[in-house]
Amino acid sequence: MTSVPIPIPSRTQYVQEEIKHRILTGQLRPGHALVESDLAAQFGVSKTPVREALKTLAGTGLVVMNQYKGVTVRTVDAHMAREVYDVRLLLEPEALRRTVHRRASLDAAREALESAATATDTAQRSLANREFHRALYLPCGNPLLGKMLDEVRDQAALVSAVAWALDPSWEREAAEHREILELALAGDAQGASRALRDHIASFVRRAFPEAREEEGEHQS
Repeated sequence: MTSVPIPIPSRTQYVQEEIKHRILTGQLRPGHALVESDLAAQFGVSKTPVREALKTLAGTGLVVMNQYKGVTVRTVDAHMAREVYDVRLLLEPEALRRTVHRRASLDAAREALESAATATDTAQRSLANREFHRALYLPCGNPLLGKMLDEVRDQAALVSAVAWALDPSWEREAAEHREILELALAGDAQGASRALRDHIASFVRRAFPEAREEEGEHQS
């Protein structure tokens, strides 16, 4: 039987997801050069789907395209972390407050929390962490708000991956996640929102203390 060739859009999606997975699980480190020909050979495709995948990933902020340096995995510093987490601080607690206020289902958040607790490697735990946060904000009742948070989701995961590689803090964050979910399930919209805000703010302060110093400089 003759095999049916995989359409280029499908190949592009496959390559895109594979590269993203490797970036967010630390297999491809910040600053790593992404060479089209090398990636094409690894994935058994032509350079066209690789090129398109890299363009899409550049749009999400995971990779950087430079005329002279080529394509590299985006580097993470305090400034970048502060920008991404500022957006989360502005939007995510309010989205959760609305989710709780409208009594939306939080079953997906509970399942993600359980998945994180039973994860056997960093990749599984990272994915569960992302799904937990998404399950809190997505049912907020405002699709545009959910979409805006989705747009910084990958960059936030990149910041987390770098921070966890330097200082694994899974247990502390898991405890904070449990507290947030308990408050949300109890119907305490303000308490859950406040706990989530503290959780996000403390993570970036702990992982990137320089971000706090920069913030102080901007406020002075």
